[in-house]
Amino acid sequence: MSGHSKWATIHRKKGLIDAERGKIFQKISKEIQVAAKGTNGDPDTNPGLRMVIEKARSNNMPKDNIQKAIDKAVGANSDVNFESIRYEGYAPHGIAIMIDCLTDNKNRTAMLVRSTLTKRGGNLGTDGSVSYMFKRLGVIEIEANDNFDEIMDIAIRADSLDVVDCGDTYVIYTEPENFLNVKASFEESGIKDFLRSEVSYVASNKIALDEEDTEKVMSLIEALEDIDDVSSVYHNLDI
Repeated sequence: MSGHSKWATIHRKKGLIDAERGKIFQKISKEIQVAAKGTNGDPDTNPGLRMVIEKARSNNMPKDNIQKAIDKAVGANSDVNFESIRYEGYAPHGIAIMIDCLTDNKNRTAMLVRSTLTKRGGNLGTDGSVSYMFKRLGVIEIEANDNFDEIMDIAIRADSLDVVDCGDTYVIYTEPENFLNVKASFEESGIKDFLRSEVSYVASNKIALDEEDTEKVMSLIEALEDIDDVSSVYHNLDI
């Protein structure tokens, strides 16, 4: 399900250590607020909120930030009014792209997404034009070492779907409803340092491009991710 190259390594490190961390927290905070709105803010009774909190933790978002986002959304006086919107389309070279947004101004978001795609050789598609190419899965990424057999054993016992050796990382895929159980199984086995742990959309089939074309597509993806209203960008580029 997953390929590996220097682009994957660069992109992963960008999300983990660069100066954009504050922007990442801001985006996840929106997701937490949307998941918590209209509830009592208890993740034990709100699976959607619990999933977003897991995503926040995997991005090293401080506990105080998580709680502030929850507190802002709960209660009768909450002013959280973000809407979820999904755009589908194509990046250059026929790469499918799916863009999830949380916004308080749909017209602004549509304009920003459309112009970003157009300027970099992409285009918007209709609803359903590419979403059928993706499957919602739990994704757990661990730094690779010599314990692949142990990782595989834990994953199998926890009823994971697949384990992929990507060179410098291992990626475990799960059904969404089994994601938290699989993650707990790894934690109980002493494996707690995850490079990534979230429920996401994974392309069923990926397309490999040469280095120059990969760079063009990655430039578009990163430009979309830089839009404040964009929460997640999914694609089928093999990186």
